[in-house]
Amino acid sequence: MLKLALAAAMTMVFLLDPAQAATGSRHKGRTATVKKVKAKRTDLATVIADDNRQRMVRRIEMVHGKRRVVYQQVRRAAPALAILSAGDIAGLNKIHDPLDLRSSVAYVMDQTSSEVLFEKNATVALPIASITKLMTGLLVVQARQNLDEVLTITDADVDRHKYSSSRLPVGARMTRGNLLHIALMSSENRAASALGRNYPGGITAFVEAMNAKAKELGMNDTHYVDSSGLSSQNVSSARDLAKLVMTAHQEPLLRQYTTDPNYVVEASGRRMQYHNTNYLVAMPDWNIGLQKTGFINEAGRCLVMQAMIQGRNVVMVFLDSKGKQSRTADAGRMRKWLEALKPASIPSAAAAGVPVTVSAVVPGTSAQ
Repeated sequence: MLKLALAAAMTMVFLLDPAQAATGSRHKGRTATVKKVKAKRTDLATVIADDNRQRMVRRIEMVHGKRRVVYQQVRRAAPALAILSAGDIAGLNKIHDPLDLRSSVAYVMDQTSSEVLFEKNATVALPIASITKLMTGLLVVQARQNLDEVLTITDADVDRHKYSSSRLPVGARMTRGNLLHIALMSSENRAASALGRNYPGGITAFVEAMNAKAKELGMNDTHYVDSSGLSSQNVSSARDLAKLVMTAHQEPLLRQYTTDPNYVVEASGRRMQYHNTNYLVAMPDWNIGLQKTGFINEAGRCLVMQAMIQGRNVVMVFLDSKGKQSRTADAGRMRKWLEALKPASIPSAAAAGVPVTVSAVVPGTSAQ
């Protein structure tokens, strides 16, 4: 009987000890256990869940003159995704050049002799963004429309394609000359839209005239669908744009409007100051006769310029440049390269040692 009692007691000890050990472990090793659990939460699904999880943010508001603490649920913003340009899709960004330009497309020519000094993917038709406005300005000037006529910004001029902002509200009234000025100098989209809309026959006739002028100038890789360049269907090649620059440079008003560093306009009695989108026009070491910038995601950063470098009038075109200041930086690199060479030493691109690179036209963006 005693043996049976001792056996039962020993059995109870063995049954209780593991439970007590587990309980003690939970109390003594709680920190280590929590750390282990946290360390295991590294799988992708958990990370995504954590990123999308709403969290509380503490804010202080003033209500009737008294401070009140408010807690608001917010969701973490998703990481931004890189947007590929048409040039990137075509692989033009993988083609390098001796000057290590950040632009996928570059074209430089002597304005007087038409000698090509530098060429990189110059025959590829790509979206040109607000470079489009240079053709818009050329048409308005050559049509001899009344620049003093007051035009009104309407709902039709609001950008519902890219939803770009504008300082010109619907109902604003401004002279055609001032609209042309800020469209070329500051790339004002509603101004460019109003210019096209107030052409004889409206915007449809204006776009037809733009394409007719491009054909007349021999711009065979070029096609326009609007007067502002907001659509990625406005396409051209660097060689074509050089022809446009040389033609536009013959118009004194276009030379003035595109190179003014800033200008004050009046819209419905309200004075507004606009600035040039190209800061190089205000630089004393640059002698720029005409220029235009452009940007939409599909086009990248774009720039066309006429400038005098080392006594030589040159036309420069840079398309699909990467980085906010990269197009102007590329213009600076090109200027240094040209300054290091004597005019007589660069009769052609081949003699200058610059390879001519031509890629296929990007599908979906070729001229129509």
